[in-house]
Amino acid sequence: MPALWAAVLIGALLWPLLLPGELALRDMVVLDSPALSAGALGTGDLPARNAPQDGLLALLGGVLPASWVARAFLVGGAVAGAYGAVLLARHQGAGRLPTLAALTLTLWNPYTVERLLQGHWSLVITAWLLPLIAALGLTGRTGWQWLALWAASLTPTGALFALLTGVATARRRLPTLAFALACCLPWLIPGLLAGGGASAASVAAFAPRAEAWATTPGSLVGLGGIWNADAVPASRELGFALVGVVLFAVLATQARRVPAPLLVLAGVGLGGAVLAWLLPDALAWATAHVPGAGLLRDASKLTALALPAYVAAAASIRRWAGLVLALALLQVPDAPRALAPLAPQEVAVDPLLVERVAGRDVLLVDEPPLTRRADGTVIINPLLKALPTVESGALVVDGVLVDPPAPRWTEAMAAWEAGDLGQLADLGVGVVVDGEEATETGAGPQSRTLGLWLLAGWLAMPLIATAALRTARR
Repeated sequence: MPALWAAVLIGALLWPLLLPGELALRDMVVLDSPALSAGALGTGDLPARNAPQDGLLALLGGVLPASWVARAFLVGGAVAGAYGAVLLARHQGAGRLPTLAALTLTLWNPYTVERLLQGHWSLVITAWLLPLIAALGLTGRTGWQWLALWAASLTPTGALFALLTGVATARRRLPTLAFALACCLPWLIPGLLAGGGASAASVAAFAPRAEAWATTPGSLVGLGGIWNADAVPASRELGFALVGVVLFAVLATQARRVPAPLLVLAGVGLGGAVLAWLLPDALAWATAHVPGAGLLRDASKLTALALPAYVAAAASIRRWAGLVLALALLQVPDAPRALAPLAPQEVAVDPLLVERVAGRDVLLVDEPPLTRRADGTVIINPLLKALPTVESGALVVDGVLVDPPAPRWTEAMAAWEAGDLGQLADLGVGVVVDGEEATETGAGPQSRTLGLWLLAGWLAMPLIATAALRTARR
């Protein structure tokens, strides 16, 4: 029964992925053949916010269509999340209906839907995996927990959440911490080498947002509250966000039955998100001055840390399990319809331009970092994924410059305006595309050695987890 119900939920949520095309929705642009560039590997002009994810997709894209690889990751993450919910429910001694309630809450929640609509697909995978990481840790399955932790570390935020959940629930905490930190190296090392922090102005731009009648704290405890109103399902603005508040109140009655480490994680996640809303100036200061704090400027994503506790609480309810299941569904009753924009798109990238560039860094003079697909939805410019570009990274929200442009982009644009091809070559720019014209500077492809080694090290982490499994069996 749990397997069948999980299949129904996964199908209802991810049905658009069955359609042909490439993935393009807001922050998610996954082409079939993305460039294996320094930026994709996390060692480019911008902070490594998508390492090792983009490097892995680019590597696999040389063999398989990367957009279908991402689809497989999403479906696999959902299946693993469903299994994690069942495992955690068993740990709580749940019967069939409480298990189904726990499974439903894991897969079908505002966090899943809103983050998918924002294009944060790998963050959704992490959220689905957190109950599995917790269950494996609580039951002492160290090797399997490490494998799940590794799978959740596709992005820096995912790696951080997996680290906190893994260490909180593991029986062997120091080895688990060491393993989790090793999974962070693809973005941690580039971040340390680059230095600097994020813009303080970005905190206000990405602040948690109240959904209709639920208030900001209520939206957050209901696992919603994303900053972008365009990524919120229509039902959440019609009052269904209040269902999440009711569900939280029901789950809170089971707090004494929830393992203490999961309550601590929930406190960190919910408390951190609410504090970011209450004390934005403190978060703004940390974002500007503390390396890595920029990861948390989108504070509502912290609520994913509460999901394992919610799942354990749902599994602990006996008499009202059916109510919990119904409330979980009613938080986002229109999820299948709301996720229709997830449908893949036909993305046009000039193959002749890709061939001419031949792996060299490209300065795109007239191409904006953001564009719109056919239905008007904003997406990342696909050229930034198809080519190894000199990225600006500048972000303007409501007329305010949230993130300034990268120094190399600024210098390259100044050199191009001055007609100084030698300076462009010194900056590592091999090709400048200005309108219909492509100008070569003589610079060759830039080194990707560090990024490739970091990706290779990350890919080797399952071998360590497998060794731990073998050791545990002896």
